[in-house]
Amino acid sequence: MWSLGLVAVELATGLPLYPGNEDYDVLKFIIETQGQPPDHVLDSGVYTEDYFIEDKDKQQQAFLGEGGFGIVAKCRDTTTNQAVAIKVNKSDPDILQQAHVEIFILEQLRRLDPDAANIVQWNGFFHDGQRVCLKFELLDQCLWDYIGDRNKQGLPISEVRPILGQITNALSHLSSVGIVHADLKPGNIMVVNRHESPIKVKLIDFGLACPASAVIPGDFVGTVGYCAPEVMLGLPYNEASDMWSLGLVAVELATGLPLYPSENDYDYLKFIIETQGQPPDHVLDSGTRYIILTRLDDLEHLIKQMLALDAHQRITPSQVLRHPFFKDDKDKEEQEEDEEGGEEDEEGGEEG
Repeated sequence: MWSLGLVAVELATGLPLYPGNEDYDVLKFIIETQGQPPDHVLDSGVYTEDYFIEDKDKQQQAFLGEGGFGIVAKCRDTTTNQAVAIKVNKSDPDILQQAHVEIFILEQLRRLDPDAANIVQWNGFFHDGQRVCLKFELLDQCLWDYIGDRNKQGLPISEVRPILGQITNALSHLSSVGIVHADLKPGNIMVVNRHESPIKVKLIDFGLACPASAVIPGDFVGTVGYCAPEVMLGLPYNEASDMWSLGLVAVELATGLPLYPSENDYDYLKFIIETQGQPPDHVLDSGTRYIILTRLDDLEHLIKQMLALDAHQRITPSQVLRHPFFKDDKDKEEQEEDEEGGEEDEEGGEEG
């Protein structure tokens, strides 16, 4: 009958009520719309431990957010009666490994005063079956939501200034212990209490953070639209990559909109080049992803010529085969050298 009820919704609307590829996602949808199942149901469910925090000292109250790692839940610590945030990592082996790396980073950050450093306070971890659960202080809302509450019109300078100052302070403290955050964005900056003035913010989510000395060039980290060009190009990066991200956060705080709205790294890098010019040659020459991006640019150019509305302007088969998209990198270099040599000969002829 439950299934028939869902069928009825889909017949009436044309859409499933609870879309999801995994039972985890479906159950989360159910809880968000109808609340958590009664205790007697949970207590007798053989799969309960896969979906709910069973730590006897934590009572789950609400979902706060989710990501590829799992979910963040608002809970109440029954030993202190305080509301806390629990990051529940999925039991996937790769995610579990990343969770242990995050714990290592958080252990390093314990050398810092979280309030003075404007970083979230971490209160340890526990295991729920195969999952690693990280305990944090509960904060109010992320900057994306804070900006959204103002209809994405941007914040007044009187708020932009302290926010930037506090996150710069956080980055300074991270640098003092040799840590790169690697995923700085408005979604990872939390307002402590939106009703308090002056505004106070803290940096959260160290799931992609790493020691600056352990950076692996070529690893893609961060979020498209906020990561630094050196990260996009697969180059070595350091704490300076976080400063690039903070610059983009500053624009979004002031205007309410991202400077480089992109869904993929190709569009993102194109936005950067269109507004700031091409990165220096020494950066491009050592970038492992630049060749891939160049190939995509060639492909886009080729497709546009194939789809010319005027049939007389449309590219021919022979022209397609001579298009740069089909040339390997060595051929392109030789062609560029020939073209440069030809230009020099022309200039010499004109001078003569």
